Amino acid sequence: QVQLVESGGGLVQPGGSLRLSCVASGTYDKAWFRQAPGKEREFVAAVRWGTTTTVHADSVKGRFTISRDNAKNTVYLQMNDLKAEDTAVYYCAGSNRRLILSVLRSSAEYNYWGQGTQVTVSS
Repeated sequence: QVQLVESGGGLVQPGGSLRLSCVASGTYDKAWFRQAPGKEREFVAAVRWGTTTTVHADSVKGRFTISRDNAKNTVYLQMNDLKAEDTAVYYCAGSNRRLILSVLRSSAEYNYWGQGTQVTVSS
């Protein structure tokens, strides 16, 4: 049974940093999504299985970085220069097959989801 377990969320001041972790064994491509209150879930970043190819949403490009440690079956999201609008529940997602590049941003392509971790950016 595939399980995704996230950690690392919390409260941080604007301009601060956090690193999210997700242990995601048994999955191929991995991604982070987020959902703010009253808004739809949105794509944040993804990393492809077996490659170093990553994709980031324009809203986080230059501030967030997704990476993976294959030996630990873990995917990370390093978040720097956090802003109030980054406040959301962050979800780790994994696929049960390799995805083509054009669909990495689509939540419908991911089969497994973590429980979510809250990130709050506030002074």
